Amino acid sequence: MRGTWIGWRNAVLSSPRFQDFAARCWLTRPVAHARARGLFDLVAGFVYAQTLAACVDLGLLDLLAEGPLETGVIARHCDLSPDSALRLLRAAASLGLVEPFGAAWVLGSNGAALRGNGGIAEMVAHHHLLYADLADPAALLRRGGGGGALAGFWRYAEHPGDGDTAAVSAYSRLMAASQPLVAAQILRSYRFAQHRRMLDVGGGEGRFVESVGNHVSGIDLAVFDLPAVGVRAQARLAAAGLGARTTIHGGNFLLDPLPAGHDLITLVRVLHDHDDAPALALLRAIHAALPPGGTLLIADRWRARAAQSRRATPILACICSPWGRGDPGLPAKSTRCCAPQASPRCGRWQPRCR
Repeated sequence: MRGTWIGWRNAVLSSPRFQDFAARCWLTRPVAHARARGLFDLVAGFVYAQTLAACVDLGLLDLLAEGPLETGVIARHCDLSPDSALRLLRAAASLGLVEPFGAAWVLGSNGAALRGNGGIAEMVAHHHLLYADLADPAALLRRGGGGGALAGFWRYAEHPGDGDTAAVSAYSRLMAASQPLVAAQILRSYRFAQHRRMLDVGGGEGRFVESVGNHVSGIDLAVFDLPAVGVRAQARLAAAGLGARTTIHGGNFLLDPLPAGHDLITLVRVLHDHDDAPALALLRAIHAALPPGGTLLIADRWRARAAQSRRATPILACICSPWGRGDPGLPAKSTRCCAPQASPRCGRWQPRCR
């Protein structure tokens, strides 16, 4: 029955005669116009993303955050011709990134929100790598991903456990910049004060551990990540005044045993980067390291709401494809890897979506 309905619906919607009728009829015209706008956004999405990338690369949003500026002044600051600057400003205004203010321009509502979350701007700044991999999306899907510019940036995607300080610095810095908003959500959702010792596996530069340390005073902290990344975490946490409370463990969590003695182990934005087999191996290693009654806290991408899924799922899928591995945030991974049968003597599995 549903297949018959879908076939009839698609035949009607693809009919030029019906499209003309829907655009002219007063009853269907609002729906037709809304559908047309949605289709236009679908076609023009790449242009929107490139407009945002140009604003970030040229420092336009930071420039306008200081106050209204005329087009000529903006052109000089961004090293553009006045005509090019005006084209960019008009395109950015259509996206709410900037807005006209008399004869000048000011930061728009979307631009102000973006500046308030530095992690978004950092992500946009590295999107040229993703676009390079997606230049021929059909070829990318046929070869199965991996081996591209994005996999080279996220070094652990193709060289797990490898990388000196220079090789890991770029992605470590990006993850640290995009961490505060995630950390704030986790801190609102879970009571860390009930634990004595916490280990953040794959904790990068220690930004999440820093947030927990500033939020909870009575918990000992630890980070487990690649040795080169651990050096960066040590420096960050020492500068934050948490060096005495924090232990850095260097190693490869896919191969090396995890240190024991922590009643809380956290995985923040880690599982979705890995296929089921290594994710399951990691969870078993965590289970072996946890004491009886210990807790594993997972904070990762979920596809919990349909409205969010329509936007997030294709983005996550496109990011995982160039990596050549990982799962685009589907709840099925949690069911496959985190259910009690994933490891013997496992405790309760209590998913919470935010």
